[in-house]
Amino acid sequence: MGILSWIIFGLIAGFLAKWIMPGRDGGGFIMTTLLGVAGAFVGGWIGVQLGFGSVTGFNLGSIVTAVIGALFLLFVYRLISRS
Repeated sequence: MGILSWIIFGLIAGFLAKWIMPGRDGGGFIMTTLLGVAGAFVGGWIGVQLGFGSVTGFNLGSIVTAVIGALFLLFVYRLISRS
């Protein structure tokens, strides 16, 4: 996938993660996009390590994997920002 596709995919994953785990996080649109893109990478890496697959394109499995990664990063971000 190209960089523009990763950004769009990350935006979707970040938006879904913030919708699933709402809160008063700073950063707005930029942070949500970066969180989603990084979540797609983290979710894909974790998925490969556990044998569940990876983020391979715009399909349901890839979105679920990316959102799980974004949720994980959102959780870690909240832990760090509270300190």
